[in-house]
Amino acid sequence: MEKTEFDVFLWANEVDEVKNNVSAELFLFNKNYTPFKIKYSDKLTGAVKSMFMQEAIKYIIEEADKGLECREYEKADGEDKVIYRTSLEKVGRAETLIHLIENEYKDIDYFTENEHDFKKVKGIIAKFTYPGGDDGTKVFYIAKILPASSALKGASSWEINGESFEPFSAEIALKMPDDNQVAIVDGNIIVFNQAKFENLFQYDYKSQVIAEAKAKELAEKYKLSFAEGLTLDSLLADKKPALKKVQAMNIAEEMPQEKLIDYADEMQLDLMTDDDGSIIIMDDKDLTTFVNLLNEDYYISPVNGRRYEIKSKKLLGEPNGEPPRG
Repeated sequence: MEKTEFDVFLWANEVDEVKNNVSAELFLFNKNYTPFKIKYSDKLTGAVKSMFMQEAIKYIIEEADKGLECREYEKADGEDKVIYRTSLEKVGRAETLIHLIENEYKDIDYFTENEHDFKKVKGIIAKFTYPGGDDGTKVFYIAKILPASSALKGASSWEINGESFEPFSAEIALKMPDDNQVAIVDGNIIVFNQAKFENLFQYDYKSQVIAEAKAKELAEKYKLSFAEGLTLDSLLADKKPALKKVQAMNIAEEMPQEKLIDYADEMQLDLMTDDDGSIIIMDDKDLTTFVNLLNEDYYISPVNGRRYEIKSKKLLGEPNGEPPRG
């Protein structure tokens, strides 16, 4: 159930009162939203709390007295003095990341540069725990995007020590973002920076709404079967070219399922169906094939007999010079 009663100002004041009893754990996560544990020196404990937790809490508390508001992200309009809230369950990648940290913790690897490529790292998330709650603890998260430019590799870097250059002593150095970006608390996402939130979790609400509407139309006309964990609206929202094509279609007037399957056979495309005739979609490649078939993007040349995928189509006029029909 979506949480609608969360009070970000009450939460900030609660955390501020127990800030000395809060413990923190850091995770890096890659572009596939796979988390990696990473340790940090005791000397950085204060910096971790300050840069991730205390700056966000301080901002909420101080700006509340200056008119700061918390509004629904879905109604965001780039206003000043506003932070936004949405439900974690609406943001699939964020929900997946938190699920893995909470439920698959023992299987999460530690990040090392020798085994993992830092170029594939998307962001960093801090998990904060403090006393309270039914089970004795309360938890919240602060996430930040890590741009590639934030990393400095030791192999190609020098450091200045006193009056001289010396070899850089670390494999990688990071310039940690010091701005407030995203907090995740009790099934809620608090958005401090809209652009960075959308980039961090590849979330576009408008595309999601359009995808959900078109997915409903497609599901009413076609029998589709998806791999576990996949949904048509989430696939469409992630695959912008396919969504753009579907958005331009009048679904009710598109070819029926039997004709679409015959068309796929004619084009010798691997469009799978199950025992009851449902079209199987295992990944975004299957989705692209399905949408391209609906859009009649495949063609066999009568000249050379070769198959083509049409990247763009322009309807020709009638032979007598009349404008194209429809």
